[in-house]
Amino acid sequence: MRYAPTPVVTATLDPESGESKYRQIRQILKTHARESCQPGYKLPPERELSEHFGVARKTVRQAIDALVDEQVLKRVVGIGTFVVPEKLDLRVRLHSYSEDMMRRGMVPDAHVLEFDEIRASAHLAAQLMVEEGTHVVRFKRLLLADGIPMSLDENYMPADLVPGFVEDPAPSKLYQALHERYGILLEWGEDQVESTAATPSQAHLLGVDAGFPLLQITRYAYIGERLADYSVSLYRSDRYKLFVPLQRLGTRTPRYSTSL
Repeated sequence: MRYAPTPVVTATLDPESGESKYRQIRQILKTHARESCQPGYKLPPERELSEHFGVARKTVRQAIDALVDEQVLKRVVGIGTFVVPEKLDLRVRLHSYSEDMMRRGMVPDAHVLEFDEIRASAHLAAQLMVEEGTHVVRFKRLLLADGIPMSLDENYMPADLVPGFVEDPAPSKLYQALHERYGILLEWGEDQVESTAATPSQAHLLGVDAGFPLLQITRYAYIGERLADYSVSLYRSDRYKLFVPLQRLGTRTPRYSTSL
């Protein structure tokens, strides 16, 4: 984490507000961190903030503790409190990484690590529900946003579904290429979410330490009843949080629907 200059907190408490001083300070500091600061910027000391707001340091500390719990701020013992990168919400839907990043106003990029045709191992055959030794297209990439490594993605597809796919350069947008070249539109899928730790090789690619916690999503995407794409994605846990919309049958559609 870099130690950047301390931006001044200018907002003050509203004496006519019905909210408590603690809640007002919490919101002011959160807004300050997200709108006036960049990741790595240092928050003013508690003493200075308590004088600015005209409250006890205990009230300021309580607001900061809440923002630490929200992962807006991070304490570094003996040094201070710093703004941390805002995590992206990982919405579980069948769309491309590029579309997702552009929707967030970020510039997507991808480094292709492997794009070839292989024979399915026993494990891979079981995942794709094909015979061992079946020809399978492997597409492995390091995905970035604004130049920052975000995730490692491995996709596997039955080669007979995408004949000649690897004869051309690797596509920049996988789902778009499947649709434009083969008329394939993935209709539905199932995701398995779990935590894992970065291996030394994964850590090197993602720019983290070996053993760093990762969010692993294993996806099975289908066309009708046929499994068309098996993928494993490893997301940096400091850059993502999982967002799962819930809906009771018969009620209104949530803001972010998982329907496909």
